[in-house]
Amino acid sequence: MRVISGVAKGHPLKAAGAATRPITDRVKENLFNILGARIVDARVLDLFAGAGSVGIEALSRGARAATFVEVDRTALNAIRANLEATRLADRAHIVRRDVFKFLRDTPEPYDLIYVAPPQYQGLWMGTLALLDQGAWLSECGVVVVQIHPKEYKELALTNLVLFDQRKYGSTMLCFYRRASERKADGTPSSPSSSITSASLV
Repeated sequence: MRVISGVAKGHPLKAAGAATRPITDRVKENLFNILGARIVDARVLDLFAGAGSVGIEALSRGARAATFVEVDRTALNAIRANLEATRLADRAHIVRRDVFKFLRDTPEPYDLIYVAPPQYQGLWMGTLALLDQGAWLSECGVVVVQIHPKEYKELALTNLVLFDQRKYGSTMLCFYRRASERKADGTPSSPSSSITSASLV
């Protein structure tokens, strides 16, 4: 596991404990290719952060700030070590807290929210339900959920809408945006402010 691109490119990353859901370099590279330039100056929320690989990659590629929410002690130690090794700690905020308790606090908007809880516990659905209720996502922001394809279920959401899915072996990435970002005909309100079909190839 390593930083793929940006100012910390090539730095190896310490792994977290067995209780976390890691992201492979291949999936991470595809994720950030999809997100493209929108990551620059973005505010990132890395939920169930594990070793912090996604948030750190975002910081390396020019994100303004990243908040890492994790409760596992081994994972928290890995996040701190990885931020120190990559020299990106000055733009990072680590929160040792249960994700569900964190999301019940007063929300603040983020441009990218990454959700990667332990497998087969249904935690991703509960997390999305809370994100759907609160104003955690910025107007043109994106929520990305990392799950096993067998875990996926359609959810009855009010304020978020699924607009793309990508499958990489045993990993599925589900992309959600605010429902208000769509025109009456169902198309994105602004191609320049959202991931368009042309960029998802």
